[in-house]
Amino acid sequence: MKIIVVRDGSAILFSEFGQKPVKPGDVILLGANVLCGSEPEGHITATTVYADTDYMLDQVRWQYAGFLEDRLDAQGFAETIYSEPAQILRLGEDRVGMLMPWLDELVALSVDGNFVRHYLRMQALWFQIAYVIAPFIKVSPVRISPSQRAHIRPTLPRDRRFAPLRVEVRRAADLLREHPERRWTLEEIAAEVHLSPSRLSSVFVEAYGKTPLAFLTMLRAEQLAKYLRETDLTVTTAMHKVGWHSRSHATRLFRQYVGVTPGHYRQMRVQTA
Repeated sequence: MKIIVVRDGSAILFSEFGQKPVKPGDVILLGANVLCGSEPEGHITATTVYADTDYMLDQVRWQYAGFLEDRLDAQGFAETIYSEPAQILRLGEDRVGMLMPWLDELVALSVDGNFVRHYLRMQALWFQIAYVIAPFIKVSPVRISPSQRAHIRPTLPRDRRFAPLRVEVRRAADLLREHPERRWTLEEIAAEVHLSPSRLSSVFVEAYGKTPLAFLTMLRAEQLAKYLRETDLTVTTAMHKVGWHSRSHATRLFRQYVGVTPGHYRQMRVQTA
């Protein structure tokens, strides 16, 4: 996940929360693999902290050690209350000003690269930052099921382990990256890597947190955004180039992953050109 602290300037962000302005005093919280674009209004300066999903789950577990028996309990608890994949936290300039020296020191220690030597200090700095930010994080009583997350939300699997990806999974992901415009079916992808469709879907979700076809949807959204930013292709032509042939279907999926429609995304780019 990402924690982005706005230090100076302003911008318009577009993600799963739609289109919203950010300014000094704001913190953007993004789940793993959540797409987010920005249009600076003149300029913007921000510091980004990258936090591993498993690390954050461990922090939740220890924070509520009196109520959670193990890591699986922490996983279920986090999935229940932290269901929003993208949030803008309005801390205010005074509170964010408190974070500046801690962020600067954390960046300096990260650049230094001696993580073993600086481990305890970096942990202390992170906890100070999290202590200020945490009260502003929105929680929800609505739980998104694992199957919904795997098919819709672009998140990493909650039970990921640091293990090598299977060759078949890497090959499947490479095929989708190389040919996102192809009208793939799960059966075709599985045949290419010599696995059954059900087995491929299972191991792919373990590796990437989403099914192969949901992974393909995110790749198409990223590529369409690139075409709209960097070329003069019409929106419809760009949709066809990434493999979407129904404009209404493409618009719905793009808005789900990026936060605005393709037409609006193109207009924003033209206005700042």
